[in-house]
Amino acid sequence: MENGNNFTETLLQALDEKAQWYDNTELPQILDNYRLLHTCVKVIFDFLVKKALITPDPYKLDKKISDIKAPDSGQFVENERSVIIGQRFSDYESTLDFLCNYYKFSVSQLSIGNIKKLIDLNNSITWNSFSANSNKINTRVLATMIFSARQNSDALTASMLNDNLSKASHALTDINSALKEYTDFQKEWYKGQIRKNVIMSPSFDANKALSDHASEMQQIKKNFAAGMGKIPFYNELIEEIIQEDQGEKKADLQQKLLAKLNIKKEESKKAEKRIDTKALIMGALQVLGATPPQLGGIAQKIQDNHDILESEHNTFMDKLKRALRKAFGLEEKPLYYTITITDQTTGAKRTERINYQTFITDLATKARRFASVAQTNSPGYKKIASMPEEKIAEFVAAQIMDCNKLMVLLGALDDFFKTTASPMNKSKIKGLKIDITTLKNSVVKANQLRVEYTSYIEEEEQMKKLGITE
Repeated sequence: MENGNNFTETLLQALDEKAQWYDNTELPQILDNYRLLHTCVKVIFDFLVKKALITPDPYKLDKKISDIKAPDSGQFVENERSVIIGQRFSDYESTLDFLCNYYKFSVSQLSIGNIKKLIDLNNSITWNSFSANSNKINTRVLATMIFSARQNSDALTASMLNDNLSKASHALTDINSALKEYTDFQKEWYKGQIRKNVIMSPSFDANKALSDHASEMQQIKKNFAAGMGKIPFYNELIEEIIQEDQGEKKADLQQKLLAKLNIKKEESKKAEKRIDTKALIMGALQVLGATPPQLGGIAQKIQDNHDILESEHNTFMDKLKRALRKAFGLEEKPLYYTITITDQTTGAKRTERINYQTFITDLATKARRFASVAQTNSPGYKKIASMPEEKIAEFVAAQIMDCNKLMVLLGALDDFFKTTASPMNKSKIKGLKIDITTLKNSVVKANQLRVEYTSYIEEEEQMKKLGITE
């Protein structure tokens, strides 16, 4: 019995150390890959919406996601393809957003049951085997849509799409590989929790349990609920515990288990590996580089709403003025919209006049600027990458600040169109809320990477001051 206690103590210590390594090193890497996957998925989603191949779920913002759930994968009739795939893809993107921004990637949270949910989500759209011949309906239909639309796109768009499909494939492959290894650890963690909370509890009769296999199983079942709560009872893993305790090869099993939990030197080096801060801040820039389809969609809706308002001022005199300006080559009279902006912190309201023509031009300029850095082999990307890191960080921070100001104006402009249109035209006005939310998610993601970059830089500076690093 004393030897058994020694093994259990050694095992629990090894499990805690391995869990700490997962919490600090491996699980954050899985999260980073999910963030990359999410960024790529948003680009692909926006591309399909722009091409009118899918219809975004109109109730997307009303759905509250609080758990990992794979989108539906049932069959559907062909004439409903745009709506059904649009809804499923919206659900998939929203779940990835939940994972990246709200889910806690930790050993205590990411249990065996939750790993299965992640695997089901990963298998719902197999980017790492993305084919129009896939036996998975969501993958097959999406691949058919994308491959067809790509052939009818310009070279820059096709290149951007290929890049994001490739990155999504690599990200998902890395995620699945890491989850496979992590699943093995979670099984041992589960067994360790049983040893700690059930077998080591005062109510567990160790002498009776070790008399034979059946008795130990009986004792574990008897005390399981009290020690483990609502955690499922996995019979095959309990059997492994019994074999490690009193099986014929228990010494060999115990030795192999402890060896499996050793944190390898390569893993330690990986944990200590210096972060490539330049790649991190350029990654933030690339997230912004994925926003041109979103900005283009917003610009088009604003143009459509503008045309609706202009149609309400189409009297004979209006037509005559436009004809005279055209005949004499006169510039269009500047059009100003007076919008109301509400401070989200104080609730205070202020009005601002924006020049419609300038606003649309600036929006197009911003989209072109971000598109120029979307690909790592583009001249725009290479030009910025050649700059000193601090200059890149300043540039990214400025772009994020500019995007935040833009989203405030877009929200006010959305309200302006809805309240200014005549009753007969209100239903024709195209809302911007979903587009603003999609853009906001990208900006938030870019800012998270920027903040992470800043934290690493500040940490390095502090360590230099303390003489820990050179």
